[in-house]
Amino acid sequence: MPHSKNFTLALLFCFSLILLNSYASAIKVSHDGRSITIDGKPRILLSGSIHYPRSTPEMWPELIKKSKEGGLDAIETYVFWNAHEPVRRQYDFTGNLDLIKFIKTAQDAGLYVVLRIGPYVCAEWNYGGLPVWLHNLPGCQIRTANDVFMNEMKNFTTMIVDMAKREKLFASQGGPIIMAQIENEYGDVEWWYGAAGKAYRDWCANFAESLNVGVPWIMCQQNDAPDPMINTCNGYYCDQFTPKPNYPKMWTENWTGWFKSWGASDPYRTAEDLAFAVAKFFQFGGTFQNYYMYHGGTNFGRVAAGYITTSYDYNAPLDEYGALNQPKWGHLKQLHETLKSMEYTLTHGNITATDLGNNVTTTVYATEESSSCFLCNSDYKLDANISFRGTNYFVPAWSVSILPDCKTEAYNTAKVNTQTTVKVKRNNKAEDEPQSLHWTWRPENIDETKILGKGEVVVNHLMEQKEAANDESDYLWYMTSVDLKKDDPIWGKNNITLRINGTGCILHAYVNGEHIGSDQAARNFERNVTLKDGRNIISLLSATTGFSNYGGGYDLQPAGILGPVVLVGQNGDDESVIKDLSGHKWSYKVGLHGLTNKLFSSEKATKWSSENLPVNTMMTWYKTTFKAPLGTDPVVVDLQGLGKGNAWVNGHSIGRYWPSFLAKTDGCSDECDYRGKYESKKCNSKCGEPTQRWHHVPRSFMRDDDENTLVLFEEFGGDPSLVKFQTIAVGSVCANAYENNTLELACDGRSISAIKFASFGNAQGTCGPFKNGTSFTKGTCDGSNALSIIQKECVGKEKCSIDVSGDRFDSTNCGDIVKRLAIEAVC
Repeated sequence: MPHSKNFTLALLFCFSLILLNSYASAIKVSHDGRSITIDGKPRILLSGSIHYPRSTPEMWPELIKKSKEGGLDAIETYVFWNAHEPVRRQYDFTGNLDLIKFIKTAQDAGLYVVLRIGPYVCAEWNYGGLPVWLHNLPGCQIRTANDVFMNEMKNFTTMIVDMAKREKLFASQGGPIIMAQIENEYGDVEWWYGAAGKAYRDWCANFAESLNVGVPWIMCQQNDAPDPMINTCNGYYCDQFTPKPNYPKMWTENWTGWFKSWGASDPYRTAEDLAFAVAKFFQFGGTFQNYYMYHGGTNFGRVAAGYITTSYDYNAPLDEYGALNQPKWGHLKQLHETLKSMEYTLTHGNITATDLGNNVTTTVYATEESSSCFLCNSDYKLDANISFRGTNYFVPAWSVSILPDCKTEAYNTAKVNTQTTVKVKRNNKAEDEPQSLHWTWRPENIDETKILGKGEVVVNHLMEQKEAANDESDYLWYMTSVDLKKDDPIWGKNNITLRINGTGCILHAYVNGEHIGSDQAARNFERNVTLKDGRNIISLLSATTGFSNYGGGYDLQPAGILGPVVLVGQNGDDESVIKDLSGHKWSYKVGLHGLTNKLFSSEKATKWSSENLPVNTMMTWYKTTFKAPLGTDPVVVDLQGLGKGNAWVNGHSIGRYWPSFLAKTDGCSDECDYRGKYESKKCNSKCGEPTQRWHHVPRSFMRDDDENTLVLFEEFGGDPSLVKFQTIAVGSVCANAYENNTLELACDGRSISAIKFASFGNAQGTCGPFKNGTSFTKGTCDGSNALSIIQKECVGKEKCSIDVSGDRFDSTNCGDIVKRLAIEAVC
């Protein structure tokens, strides 16, 4: 027996070591009234949103690496329920839906993760991230105290938490997840649900706590969040946000730009205004801030919400393709470095705020060891000269100066000392496009629907599209027949029209196999029709571009054709006969023949014609092969000349396209003034141009050593002859840096080939990609040796660093004016 006893003791000893080791690796995340604490240390935390399904696994490491280099501590992401559970109890975590791999990629880079499970996400994502099958689940009402919905939400959320726990990904297990979120922006819509909304809010909080993840839970935009939920702020500015007592001031969504809708111009938020919002937030007690988005990415497939473009660039610090968006990335990086140098003071110091009048405020954070100060000028027109602690400081309008030691200005949000990158599109050097693209085609087979009216389901009423199609496709056929005899009251009328009351979806209408018209936002559709004696087939194709994603009861916003659908006959102005078809037998068919049979798959053996290529023809499939562009630059396909449809590369969906939908001609700016509050219509550009013409083709979708296949389904009718692949590269860089700073120039892996302009003094003009581009001219003060110095230090190099100092540049004729180094370099 002694042997057995020793063996038992040994087992207990080993178990104890394992237990102690797990405790030793655990990270304790909590909070006090000022900040999130990690292992007891109060932290200033800077985070950025990257949505894993809006990029590819091959892109994740580089995106996260650039995020860390930009000064971030954490990556924030939603979890997309409808992507992971498209069919009830059928799950998908493959490819760019591999959530666990994404979290581990952030962990490998040494970054924390904020996991916003929701599972409602908004995010300009189809149906707000909820599966449409919930809409069709008997008795289900979403985002309210409804047992059916809460059971489904509980099932999915618990599964996500259990997956993360199995991989030991919560900080309490030694993993990177330091916070989790339940629900999302519910406080904005809670009123709509009444008492049931309040009950649901409380249930969410209790359910989240019951999951025992060992890290704090947050509820954004939820001022009445039950304890211990942390309420947080979303918006362009959150400096005036007031958290619950004894909770930290946190900002979960600082909108770095804005999303884009079909028919809208390009939004643009300046680096100066974004930095101003961040600095002011920390000046007024903030300690956690997240950029929404830090990388926006691409809405591949059908994931975009209603009328949201395929590009989700968001004007973020990392652009849609993962490249640095300069100067935003660099200007924020310098801000992050400054804030991090003050972490102890900001989280421990006594705060003294002073209002100097005229929209000028100062804030001092003081500990026994040191002090840090903010000087803020919130006036959107007038600059300020501030006398502070015996020193005069110039603070431009709508800016914050940060003095880590309360003496020396280390950073001002309006003074951009980083380069601006101007990107260009270059043709595919692997082949001569578009001439080299040889197209084949085939028509979409719609004879069974437009001529015969054959569907899969027949009911005696018009069905809402979510109910009928269950989000299996953008497309749904509504088909009925009407038998007319010569004694019918409508027969013989001089003018007969088909009138359809729609919900704003795209509509294509056919009568007896003939196309009578289309409408890209059908609400009151009416067209003349020619009917025959006997049976007439009416076939209506409804097409969605995603479902609504936001608002109280957003799930109840209808899609498709709700009717009435009527025939209207008129003899004259005063006499009309209406024949209501709404209650007829309607036959329904989900999707299109080519989609069901996967004509977009490069492995699908189907017959395509190379003769008599049709152009501007509705419902047509096109296919071509191409060589992958050389190099490693991001790749786009230019879909100029097409109407609307979907595109695939080697079977991978690159999303919906709609270049024929032009942005409105008004509302754009010739110049962009960073001063004053930003909103989504300020500083817009590209009015009157295609909403989106270029579509991202990730390198991982292509084969470098073989032919690649591009397949298009053209719904409206277009001409593929102009389609071509291009790469996105840095064409030039420019800067207008202030004296006594270090300016870094880089061409993103290319050499600087020439210096087009260089002046140290008070050069005039603009630097950047906004409407007027870069246009410098020399001012009244100019150092004579600036060009030669920059040429010597930078030409022929991939990057160079320049000390912007009067000691280096001849500026004897400049006097006491504020001097800047203006440069334009060619890559």
